[in-house]
Amino acid sequence: MSTTPTPTIADTDTDAGPRTDAARPRPKLLAGRSARDLLGRAAVYLLLAVALVTVAFPVYYAIVGAFMEPSELASYPPALVPHSVTGRNFSGAVDTIPLFRQYANSAITATLITLAQLFTSILAAYAFVFLPLKARAVVFGVFLATLMVPWEAIIIPNYLTLSGWGLGNTYFGLVLPFLASGFGTFMLRQAFRQLPGELRDAARIDGAGHWRFLWRIVVPLNKPALAALSIYVFLSAWNQYFWPLIITRTADMQTLQIGLTSLRDAEMADPGLILAGVVLSLLPTLALVVFGQRFIVRGLTAGAVR
Repeated sequence: MSTTPTPTIADTDTDAGPRTDAARPRPKLLAGRSARDLLGRAAVYLLLAVALVTVAFPVYYAIVGAFMEPSELASYPPALVPHSVTGRNFSGAVDTIPLFRQYANSAITATLITLAQLFTSILAAYAFVFLPLKARAVVFGVFLATLMVPWEAIIIPNYLTLSGWGLGNTYFGLVLPFLASGFGTFMLRQAFRQLPGELRDAARIDGAGHWRFLWRIVVPLNKPALAALSIYVFLSAWNQYFWPLIITRTADMQTLQIGLTSLRDAEMADPGLILAGVVLSLLPTLALVVFGQRFIVRGLTAGAVR
């Protein structure tokens, strides 16, 4: 009597039938893909490293150059590391211009502009999102239209107006044209629209008015967007040059960016002075970018998806 051999697990596959050679992984193919992935990743890292050096080298040289002697700055090839660290460049910059007063002017002006734009942008964005306004789309379109008007087109009317009011060479003259911003309103409006409408209904049931709902619920829930807007406005105000140049007349009211141009006369004899002033000007901007980078990314992408 003949018997039929019983198939084993090795001979069959209960899910996909008999296993074939085509279904088995090919080590050579996988090794080729891994090699290509490694080469692609290495190329990406190389490009990023080149971009990093290109962007970071001027900042690095400005910092180390501020502590170099004039002979080192004038040497060829240029020295990349100071052989003798000195602080005379900073003291020379302070003696040449009223550096600390101009530093304080920049800080005060940038802070006031940031606070004012935050306040006005929060109120305007809340009105566009939560208040039943007539012709809301038309009014919001007017806000967006202000972004298309170049600053150079309105700088002369602003100067004539503020000078006629006697606000030239004052802090009011420095900050008044920048108390509101269409960009800030647009950015916060997009962030406020991400909040569910049920929050407003629940707050209304609890007896919360618009003012309480705004400052107790809307603002705390949008801290990343507010932080990103604050950093953007502060950096823009800190780096202003043309408006402070025409609205101020004395060195005591000028901002730091204007003061740095006064060091050009000393730049040919001692370039370390201008580098020292540049380093002092970079400190707040570098600190904001380094410590506030995650807020910038989260805030700018808050209204991207709904």
